[in-house]
Amino acid sequence: MDKPQIQKALEELKKNPKRNFSQSYEVIFNLKNLVIKQTPIDFFVTLHFSKGKKAKIAAFVDNQLADQAAKFCDLTIRETDFPKYVADKKLTKKLAEDYDYFLAQSNLMPKVAAAFGKILGTKGKMPNPKIGCVVPPNAALEPLIKKLNMSVHLVAKKGLNLQCLIGKESQPEEEVIDNILTLYQTAVKQLPSEAQNVKNVMLKTTMSKPVRI
Repeated sequence: MDKPQIQKALEELKKNPKRNFSQSYEVIFNLKNLVIKQTPIDFFVTLHFSKGKKAKIAAFVDNQLADQAAKFCDLTIRETDFPKYVADKKLTKKLAEDYDYFLAQSNLMPKVAAAFGKILGTKGKMPNPKIGCVVPPNAALEPLIKKLNMSVHLVAKKGLNLQCLIGKESQPEEEVIDNILTLYQTAVKQLPSEAQNVKNVMLKTTMSKPVRI
């Protein structure tokens, strides 16, 4: 994949009817020669530019990180709040649906796993050390929050496809192109046979049909 191929796909999408809002761009990887049950795909990519949507982030913390969490995260869940979620599974399910990332203070992880693991785990939302979401009590949260807002999570556990937001129509085209290239170059390295596992890559806007890059 190269810049001219992406530019051609973007030009194709511009032919669609204009909407009265700035649509998001989404990239779809269609994969091949993989047995997902044997080789589940699950990784994060940190982009150079905004993906066009702010991540919603919740934090499981105690007193040491509570002030930072209140300042930088969208929701702070203290250890004293855990019982109400244990008692109400609907509340925990709504939590999993409403938030993109969860981070946790490392010394609370056993309690987080016990209280939230069953529901957050099935949604792939447990605090993930691969993206730095399990933090020490003396962590600086602001850099992590900035990283999460520039990151996308790609998961294939059943179907042979990966899909994520990559930018918005209102962004400079160069930023969108850079994000797509960064995503592709990182993603292929996560596949067992790299580019040989990619059937094709498609690009779409919120309201359009996909076009091939």
